[in-house]
Amino acid sequence: MLELAGGGDDGSTGLLGGGRARKDDPRIEAYGTVDEASSAIGLAKALSAHARVRAICEELQRGLYALGAELATNPESKVSFGSTTAAGVERLEEFTAELEKAVPMPDGFILPGATPASGALDLARAITRRAERRCLTLERGGGFDNPQVRRWLNRLSLLLFVLARYEEGLSGRVSKAAKPRVRHSG
Repeated sequence: MLELAGGGDDGSTGLLGGGRARKDDPRIEAYGTVDEASSAIGLAKALSAHARVRAICEELQRGLYALGAELATNPESKVSFGSTTAAGVERLEEFTAELEKAVPMPDGFILPGATPASGALDLARAITRRAERRCLTLERGGGFDNPQVRRWLNRLSLLLFVLARYEEGLSGRVSKAAKPRVRHSG
C-alpha cells in the first residue's frame, strides 16, 4: 500500500477496502514478506540473460502482486481485490514439470549462487518460505481462510528452486553441493 507522506508515522498502514492496521500486524507481515519475495524475483529477472527465465519471473511477480492484494484486503471489506485459486496452483505445477524435464536436479542440498540470477532466485525461494510461514500465522489467527494461498506459496518455493537450477543450466553452470564429497584414499 502506498501511503501519503507521513501517513504511517503513527505505526499503522492502510488496508485495501478501507481501515488501518499496525505495521507489525500479522497481515502486514504476511503481505510485506510476499512483497520481499517479488523484489528478489525482480532482481533475478534483471540479472538473467535468458528470456524464458525473465518471462517466468514476471509471471510469478504478477501472481505475488495478486496474492499480496488478497492479503492486504481488510477482512471486513465488501470488495474483493483478488483471490488465489487452484488454477493458479496448477500453473505453478506446470512450470515446475516443464523445467524439471529440461535440467537435472541435484541429489542433495546445494550452495546457492552459481550465477547471480540463480542466487537471487534461491533468495526469493527462502523469502517465499518465510511468506508461507507468515501466512500460516495469519490463517491460524483467523485473518483469512483460503487454503490455496498456502498451496500456491508452497508450489512457488519449489518452482523457484527448479527455476534457479534451470537458470544455471542455461548459463552452463552447476550448483555446488553443500556437503563436500569425501574422497577416500586407497
